[in-house]
Amino acid sequence: MQTADIQNRWLTFFGDRGHTIVPSASLVSDDPTLLFTVAGMVPFVPYLTGLVPPPFPRATSVQKCIRTLDIEEVGKTPRHGTFFQMNGNFSFGDYFKEGAISYAWELLTSEESKGGLGFDEKDLWVTVYKDDDEAIDLWKKVAGLKDERIQRLEMDTNYWSTGQPGPAGPCSEIFFDRGPKYGVDGGPATDDDRYVEIWNLVFMQYLRGEGQGKNFEILGELPKKNIDTGMGMERVAFIKQGVENFYEIDQVRPVLDMAAELSGRKYGHNHDDDVRMRVIADHVRSSLMLMSDGVAPTNEGRGYILRRLLRRTVRAMRLLGVEEPTFAELFPASRDAMKAQYPEVSTEYDRISRLALGEEETFLRTLASGTTILDVAVARTQQAGDKELPSDTAFLLHDTYGFPIDLTLEIAEEAGLSVDRDAFDALMHRQRTLAKEDAKSRKQHLADLSVYSQFRAQGETAFTGYEYLTTDTTVLGLIVDGASVSSATAGQIAEVILAETSLYAESGGQEADAGTIVGSGFELEVLDVQRPVKGLISHKVQVTSGEVGVGDAATTLVDPDWRRGATQAHSATHLIHAALRQILGPEAHQSGSYNKAGFMRLDFSWNQALSPATKSEIEEVANNAVRDNLEVTTRIMNLDEAKALGAMALFGEKYGDTVRVVEIGGPWSLELCAGTHVERSSEIGLINLVSESSVGSANRRIESLVGLDAFRDLAAERAIVSELTSSLKTPREQLPDRIAELVANLKAAERKIAQYEQGQLAQRIPALVETAQTVGSTRVVAEFIGEVPSSDDLRSLVTGVRERLGDAPAVVALAAVAGGKPAVIVATNERARGAGIRAGVLAKAAAGVLGGGGGGKDDIAQGGGSDAAAIPAALDAVIAGVS
Repeated sequence: MQTADIQNRWLTFFGDRGHTIVPSASLVSDDPTLLFTVAGMVPFVPYLTGLVPPPFPRATSVQKCIRTLDIEEVGKTPRHGTFFQMNGNFSFGDYFKEGAISYAWELLTSEESKGGLGFDEKDLWVTVYKDDDEAIDLWKKVAGLKDERIQRLEMDTNYWSTGQPGPAGPCSEIFFDRGPKYGVDGGPATDDDRYVEIWNLVFMQYLRGEGQGKNFEILGELPKKNIDTGMGMERVAFIKQGVENFYEIDQVRPVLDMAAELSGRKYGHNHDDDVRMRVIADHVRSSLMLMSDGVAPTNEGRGYILRRLLRRTVRAMRLLGVEEPTFAELFPASRDAMKAQYPEVSTEYDRISRLALGEEETFLRTLASGTTILDVAVARTQQAGDKELPSDTAFLLHDTYGFPIDLTLEIAEEAGLSVDRDAFDALMHRQRTLAKEDAKSRKQHLADLSVYSQFRAQGETAFTGYEYLTTDTTVLGLIVDGASVSSATAGQIAEVILAETSLYAESGGQEADAGTIVGSGFELEVLDVQRPVKGLISHKVQVTSGEVGVGDAATTLVDPDWRRGATQAHSATHLIHAALRQILGPEAHQSGSYNKAGFMRLDFSWNQALSPATKSEIEEVANNAVRDNLEVTTRIMNLDEAKALGAMALFGEKYGDTVRVVEIGGPWSLELCAGTHVERSSEIGLINLVSESSVGSANRRIESLVGLDAFRDLAAERAIVSELTSSLKTPREQLPDRIAELVANLKAAERKIAQYEQGQLAQRIPALVETAQTVGSTRVVAEFIGEVPSSDDLRSLVTGVRERLGDAPAVVALAAVAGGKPAVIVATNERARGAGIRAGVLAKAAAGVLGGGGGGKDDIAQGGGSDAAAIPAALDAVIAGVS
């Protein structure tokens, strides 16, 4: 039974039983506390918690999910994967335990010919929360299960809550017994790989209070009980396909086979190689799906997770003996395995491929440079006579350069060194702890979204700002310091919930409107406008005068200058995007944007810098569109109709069934967009492209000023040019040549000055040689020479003196003030080094006296500090080190 068939059977089964079929949400979660959609229930959380009224009584979905907390287990167990699909059915105050249990048992055990999954009842076990007698009775009634096939488990495995006050309830899990070949008898309680959990039924029936872990109070039953279930698609697939694990199913195995072919290794012949191939198969699929949802590799957030998956893939291929690029073969194998269920991986493959290949090329260079850094660290460790590579070096390579720790361990081992893995792990643990604390603080900050539920229950906030800048409305609610209040007075910061508003809430890359909210006896300055939950707009305000209360009549007033600038900038973003696609081709696809009054920024997929000529052409095409006074139209339609029309859905954006299409000049610019726009393109005024830069291995960024801000910037440049023409007495068109001439003359003069200064310093060598004193059997020159242009000049002088001291053991230590700070450079000749005198040790001793640090090679080394008055004592320290 193919994975696509399992999906079809699931959706058909629940669709036929009155469930609304909800398409999978993006892997990029709407929840600000989550990087990704980590479970099938995530898109339904607002309905399950009662924050947002559910639009349907029951629903079903097959949800794409990403989890990387157990990434180190990937490839080692039969069921751990970073990308997986969760089949779910949900009830919002509709059916409860008996319905959920009945549906699950019917689908699992019905014959395949009748649309079921065809599991044999004798292979299925269930677990329940230890005190949930009701569930046990229902399993006996519905499924006819005997007591010995039902196991009571503790709260840590069979009880669900968010960890915060709110809905909670017991769980019941369904397991498949793979047979004695895979472990001991005893049921799921044995926690053995023999029993594979395939379905979890969550019964949300209680309201829990404050508390940590298992220690919380149950406040009572929920007025509306909910059902949240999840069946693991991949787990069912590997069982139904008769393969050993998650990695051998139809959606994953083709990549594994390609890795085997490219490496010349056989799957199933070597445990370590098998793990590596499974890692590759999993990570390539996960990366493909993330990039199909608009994630690009970066150094933070979601992009960092993607980058880690891609780099672990490269590393695994290297451990299989393949050092050449392989993504050009691995990713098409995954695309072909996934496109039946997810056509976007095929239609967007050109963009996905550019991102993947660009990241692979970059990381292969990183591996080369990281290896160089590691080689230096290994050499230093060996020279120092140590046997252990410093753990902080290994961590730096891992954390800063993305150099895998296992590669560091391998290279160190080849050099006869070890790495303090415990110390490295401690550094990693500290980093993860800090990251978790940060995530926890963000979650805590947003944990009280329930404060909005009473307002959202009154309906959605009506946005009138497309047509009006002013709207009469009513204050539905006030929030101060996270709590609902009845009023707010002058000086307070508050959130205001209104029935209607003309103020635009930040979204789609467009900043929130500036403006005011006024009413009888009060005035509020709008600081921000957001959508904390779907369908609800919240205004963060400062009460500048009077007192505002719930139920008051109010009027929203958008700052017209701000809105005009914002519409100009947002429409300019569309024109720049269209110009990019016209000039570079359709693969130059927008991957992010930001705009506010007078400014726009657009990120787009492209893997090389734009030439000056190309940037000028983009700017000209966009401004020609402004000049042509193109009509800007907006239409509301369903999403499928919009896509059929050719409207572009931008990555990272979320769209409902009904969307707004913004068209500028016909099909030339046709995008899904909820932002505010001008009515005709000439209203934009002027677009001034001010920068173009890299924001990743396959992403570029354009920034432009728009309207009056663009004019002011050009006027400022004109003033600078005018001043230069006047000062240099040169016509404007000749300025580039004149400035180039002046720069060349300046560089020539600097070279002559440097040559003169070096000559002056070289003349001091004989006198410095004369200062040599004998310490033991070593000739030592230790002198302060005053100020020098740079430490390079000081280094040249030191080596010049050393050459004049002959073959006897010799040490030269010269100190100077360079750039306002004291510096000392120490050099030794071969016979001094033979006597055990090291320049690096002497420089470090001198630098310590100067209040700084230093060191270097045995033949020449440098130190510095901050206390110039200590230079004589620093030179004495060198002499003492020789004796």
